[in-house]
Amino acid sequence: MTLSETWFMEGFIDFELQKYRLLAYLADVKQSFNETKLYPQLSDIVFHYNNLISFRDSKKLLQDKFPRKMDGISLQRMEIVYEQILADTELMCELESITQYAIDEMKGTINEGAEIYDFVEKKLEIEPIGIIPLYKNEGYVFLRYGALPDVRIYNYNVTIFEHKDARFKGIRMEYVDSRVKNLANTYEHIKLDIIRAYRMLPNPAVYKVEFPLSVPFDETLLPITKRVLMRHIGTA
Repeated sequence: MTLSETWFMEGFIDFELQKYRLLAYLADVKQSFNETKLYPQLSDIVFHYNNLISFRDSKKLLQDKFPRKMDGISLQRMEIVYEQILADTELMCELESITQYAIDEMKGTINEGAEIYDFVEKKLEIEPIGIIPLYKNEGYVFLRYGALPDVRIYNYNVTIFEHKDARFKGIRMEYVDSRVKNLANTYEHIKLDIIRAYRMLPNPAVYKVEFPLSVPFDETLLPITKRVLMRHIGTA
């Protein structure tokens, strides 16, 4: 189940109705967390939580508080709805009850997801293979997890997002190949093999990432790896 950006003030604004809508959504999120699947559920619920906090603190739905994908008609409609609600004290009280309840419930669920995130992050080991060049914004990641001998090889690329007020960094990881690591085929051997096979980067930065347990790869391990790698590159 998903929630729209302004779910808490759409349709009939009734505490019980919105409460059950919220609880159904949280049940789905918690089910994913119980399966150790963090994404996209964790980022989604954090977005809704921050959106509610913003609404509660400002009591105003401004354009820059909504995702850019909202069109002008949708935004105008929500501003009109807000003006109608603002004029109705009883309705505003009901809306505030909904948002405060949702904030409290979402916070508990976010904490559950954060505990899983922290556990995986602490168990994640990241180290460079060989000498890391000065240019680290592009290279390879050798990712291995659980008891599997397979090493998944990704090309990573740090991207810069320009904004009028700031610059933001992101990271892209694209699957390249896989190898089997053993006593004869070490990480160093795999690195040399990859450099020979893919000549786009003659002297790339290469990192190994290992995780000792088996967790959902796409929903948990890969997204956390991206975040940890991004931080590591920034401080290495």
